[in-house]
Amino acid sequence: MMRAAALSEFGPPDVLKEASLDLPHATGGQVRVRVRAAGVMPFDVRVRGGWTPPFIKREFPMVLGNEFAGVVDEVGEDVTGFAAGDEVLGYTVLGAYAEYLTVPADQIVRKPAAMPWEVAAGFPGNGQGAHMALSTVGVHDGDTVLINAAAGGFGTFSTQLALAWGASRVIGTASERNHDHLRALGAVPVTYGDGLVDRVRELAPDGVDAALDAAGPEALRASVELVKDRDRVVTMVAMEEAEKLGLRDVAGARSAARLAELVALYEQGKVTVHIREAYPLARAADAHRDLETGHGRGKAVLVMD
Repeated sequence: MMRAAALSEFGPPDVLKEASLDLPHATGGQVRVRVRAAGVMPFDVRVRGGWTPPFIKREFPMVLGNEFAGVVDEVGEDVTGFAAGDEVLGYTVLGAYAEYLTVPADQIVRKPAAMPWEVAAGFPGNGQGAHMALSTVGVHDGDTVLINAAAGGFGTFSTQLALAWGASRVIGTASERNHDHLRALGAVPVTYGDGLVDRVRELAPDGVDAALDAAGPEALRASVELVKDRDRVVTMVAMEEAEKLGLRDVAGARSAARLAELVALYEQGKVTVHIREAYPLARAADAHRDLETGHGRGKAVLVMD
């Protein structure tokens, strides 16, 4: 048996409770990972509340979590690239809020020895999300990039990645208490809310080249007003508004190759995951409450204590 944070119904954070579940076993093409840390993402929060895309079965108990880091402890048939004892990070759709999970071997990469477990757990989701979003809008040398909700897990990673890819300036929206955090990342902070368009134009009189939104419809509309080419504006959250505005979707999918590229940038000192708080597995509901405030700085993770 293993410990997990699981749902027996959809609802508020309190429905996420610690449970004892059967231990999974690796089948052909899979590895079993003893999880050391798991990232907590807005995707998980939405599923807990009852949103289930077509690729998720509405079955209980349901273990959330789609990014993780841990140690391979069982290898299925036909797996040649990994062995028991390998330290890895990877992605899944569900199942990471648990002491063990099974995952296809092509969804993990090796963890650098010096990378902390909590940091490793935040790369597969927010890191790859940032990579896909910035790849969709394009980042060119000298660009000015606007990132809405820049202090959160996705925004913090996106800020670093845009600068690593050659943006000359990142303007990040955040509450004033998170402005120093953005400055430390190399971004120019700006307060969100009424008057955002004018404040950004003051900072970037020559215009904004591309924009990412992780804040919502209001910020997305401001981004469209600021960026000349609508193909260089995407959102991670305001999908209905994006459709109304005729904006493109984020292109691409998570992959081991994409994740390996991000790990290489980490080893070069260009990107990392900034940890907001590491919660023990038994406090998964508190981690969800934290995300739902919408004002956190960096990434929340669960650790298997």
